Amino acid sequence: MNMIEIRDLWKSFGPKEIFTGLNLTVEQGESHVVIGRSGEGKSVLLKHITGLLRPDKGTVTVGGRTMWSDKEALKWVRKNVAMVFQMAALFDSLTVYENVAFFWLENGGKTMGELDSMVAELLDLVDLPNTEHLYPAELSGGMRKRVGLARALACDPEIILYDEPTTGLDPVTSEVINQLMIRARERQNMSSVIITHDMKSAYAVGDRISMLYEGRIIFSGTPDEVKTSDNEIVHQFVNGLAQGPITAEEDHQVKTRVSMVVDRSKLHLG
Repeated sequence: MNMIEIRDLWKSFGPKEIFTGLNLTVEQGESHVVIGRSGEGKSVLLKHITGLLRPDKGTVTVGGRTMWSDKEALKWVRKNVAMVFQMAALFDSLTVYENVAFFWLENGGKTMGELDSMVAELLDLVDLPNTEHLYPAELSGGMRKRVGLARALACDPEIILYDEPTTGLDPVTSEVINQLMIRARERQNMSSVIITHDMKSAYAVGDRISMLYEGRIIFSGTPDEVKTSDNEIVHQFVNGLAQGPITAEEDHQVKTRVSMVVDRSKLHLG
């Protein structure tokens, strides 16, 4: 069974085309990695899966329900699809316990004793025992991501989405996150979609890897098939090779980001 099925997806923001007929399937229990250069629309893809964005054309079917056609689809997604955010997105004013238990504290359905047991079990799963009383500011970046994973698992999702789970982490911590993702999938037999630029992570956690390029999936295969692909774009990306001269749009994006950093620095310097 396909837990996620995207067919002929088109999406534009004004004159900017993001997807131009994208197709993607994620099977039950599969860990599916999506790679691609910055700005290709990987995070936009996740927003279509969660129903935050509506396609201009095409269909997005999640858990057998087609978004925007099946009235129960969005309700099902909110209950059964969890997200691990790039920067963890923990609630700073809440403790680790309150962050992990947030879904149940908001929606009810478990006694305090059941919540205590669940939170302790999940924190053990992500190797953070006895941290219930801590606040996000007291945690390292890697610890915050692990709490974010525990929070996502707390609602017993059928699908979990990861947005750059190893970004900003050192190699040792990245490997810890990879192993936790594998452990979580095996524990709950979930389907997973992982957005990443980290090819070491992609090879470690992915059953299948798809490359998004210029609005479409141009290649999909096992990690071994990706490593040996004769597709020039895939080969360049996974091996970190330059794809030719920088385009005018890429040059503009770089200059804009540099300008924003400089402006922020001026604000801090007063």
